[in-house]
Amino acid sequence: MTLGYLRKHIENEHDAYLLMEQLRWGKDNARLACPHCGNAKAYFLNPKGGARGTGLPKPDGKRTQSVRRVWKCARCRKQFSVLTGTIFHGTKVALADWLTVMVLMCSAKNGISAREVERLIDVTPETAWFMLHRLRESMKRDPLAGMLSGVVVADETFFGGLPRNKHQQGKPTRKPSGAGARRDALGPLWGKTPVLSLVSRETGEVRSVVVPDITGASLRKAMQEHVDAPNTILHTDAAGSYRKIAGEFAGHEAVDHSANEYVRYPADGSVITSNHAEGYFSQLKRSIDGTHHHVSREHLPRYLAEFDFRYSTRKLDDAARLQRMVNQAEGRRLSYKPLTSPES
Repeated sequence: MTLGYLRKHIENEHDAYLLMEQLRWGKDNARLACPHCGNAKAYFLNPKGGARGTGLPKPDGKRTQSVRRVWKCARCRKQFSVLTGTIFHGTKVALADWLTVMVLMCSAKNGISAREVERLIDVTPETAWFMLHRLRESMKRDPLAGMLSGVVVADETFFGGLPRNKHQQGKPTRKPSGAGARRDALGPLWGKTPVLSLVSRETGEVRSVVVPDITGASLRKAMQEHVDAPNTILHTDAAGSYRKIAGEFAGHEAVDHSANEYVRYPADGSVITSNHAEGYFSQLKRSIDGTHHHVSREHLPRYLAEFDFRYSTRKLDDAARLQRMVNQAEGRRLSYKPLTSPES
């Protein structure tokens, strides 16, 4: 699934709808289901004497037929299309443009910015921004996904400008020093946003969470939502916050970066390191700085979901990654007003 493939197989919106139906419902619409009642039997609506979904003129030649392919449920009798009840619901952007942006978002390791989308498909900056956030909604982890277990690497990082560049009144202008720096949880004191990432050594999945600070209490609360502590061996650096909650896990191993220790090989043949999280942070920060330049605290969790998705599916090819995104698009409709509200 590449831009070359789209160029060869999509000549108009009719072809785009057919491709999306194949992605969502499979070959010959084997997985077709009514989004209103879940019934698997539906009929394609093709007006008499017309050709709905092709964009061809009507027999009288006065008006062009709609390119939207419409289906009708045999049980509830409601109409729907392949976009109903998904992140694409109600969109006015051409489906061919959606597919183009989806391919780029799944294949570009560093992501794609709203300004790039604006220039690529000729839409307004607001539309491009909204499109990307809807796609990030489909990249979010399934709420019913299981807890992480086995060996899990945990580490934290910070997002925000350099303290020396903050000249607003009341803002700290230099990095704090002394014993109180760590105790004050760093992030709020510097005006930065702390992020905790958890990487499963067994599955390669990563889960990132914005936390208020990096104290033991905040880390415990974040980990309780994602990690099965009694069945998990935690690998971290030597930060004191992890030592405070280490007793809740089946085991805890740490490497001391202050002593230039980044990996340790015990006699049992295991490998103790936090480099998996460090490698993820390296890619994440290069992408945020180089592609998006700035991400607000309010929307940072959505960007984290995007990069978590790409990292967790890094061993899949681009077509499989796109297919997974489409599979997760159902039931995640996102409208513009809640996205831009102060509570978002």
